[in-house]
Amino acid sequence: MILAIWVLSSVCAHAHIKLVSLPEREAVIIRLENRSATLVEEERVLTLQKGINRVNFSWKNVDIDPDSVRLTMLTHPDQVTLLNVSYPPSESSMVWEIASEEAWEERVRVSYLLKNIDGLIAYKALADKAEKKVDLRGHLILRNFSGEDFEKARIYMDFGESFEQKIVHGETRQNLLFTAGKVPMEKVWIFNARIQPWDPAPLGMNAGIPVRYRIKNTEKNNLGQFGLPGGKIRVFQEDNHGSTIFLGEDKIDYIPTGEKAEINIGDSRDILVTQQRMQYKKINIRRNEDNRIVLYDTDEKIYAKMENFKDQPAVLALIQHIEGHWDMAECNMKYRLKDSNTLEFEVPLAPGEKKELNMHYHRRNVR
Repeated sequence: MILAIWVLSSVCAHAHIKLVSLPEREAVIIRLENRSATLVEEERVLTLQKGINRVNFSWKNVDIDPDSVRLTMLTHPDQVTLLNVSYPPSESSMVWEIASEEAWEERVRVSYLLKNIDGLIAYKALADKAEKKVDLRGHLILRNFSGEDFEKARIYMDFGESFEQKIVHGETRQNLLFTAGKVPMEKVWIFNARIQPWDPAPLGMNAGIPVRYRIKNTEKNNLGQFGLPGGKIRVFQEDNHGSTIFLGEDKIDYIPTGEKAEINIGDSRDILVTQQRMQYKKINIRRNEDNRIVLYDTDEKIYAKMENFKDQPAVLALIQHIEGHWDMAECNMKYRLKDSNTLEFEVPLAPGEKKELNMHYHRRNVR
């Protein structure tokens, strides 16, 4: 008797299930805030009957992550409920079973992660002849190889204003996102003692020092409205003939508001840095029972000579590294710590000027 009642109620419940087709989308949002995945949000209007409705969502020839698909009720979220989701075997689809308290039209949002559609950031910078200011343009390169056509989609980035864009399968589009004119910049030569040779004389013409344009992402510098996302940047410069020359390209990381960015434009031999280790001694030696050295301190001295061969002033960023725990005994120049083991000296050099760095320090508890 109990079994018969269960079967009868199951048949009656099945009779109330309504089959609903998924209508065309009315609005689409493509979100590019996350660089590793693109989120697509669609809004559609479902015509629901009172009771249980089944809605099929399929994606043929489109690479959607099924686990990322979400359905959100917008019109009657308290009276329309998603009961369960089923996945037909060997199909790119899913079936939603939706309970509705009344027959009405329900606006829903379908969101999912879509592969093979993304946005890249590209910058173009034009420096003036004096290399004091730069005009900066940011572009979004939108690429769609997802298999889906979007006739009208609103694009959201993690900075700036959203905008509407048509982007069909196989298409790449470039959009201007922002312009910033006359951004102050500083030209800096970078000598990193861990990377550049200490004695460049044997290398001859190959001993160049990297040169970078340094800009700051602030409102005072005509920027600072938002953090600048990382991307490729191409740098040009005005010449004496009313045209431009190409200086080079670099890849920059995300630049928060208020922070600096350095754009590499190549190497230069206008600045020469020669560095030597003048002293290295083991002091405060500690031995074990076998008279073997297990710990010691060091007494070290570094000397660097910097020369500016230009007929214009220059700024040299001299980067030194001291490993482990250390203390400075004596130094003739001011420095700032980039981290616990990295020191940066900012050295202004007049035309033809020479300067010397003398650094005396101890490293502690070296094994």
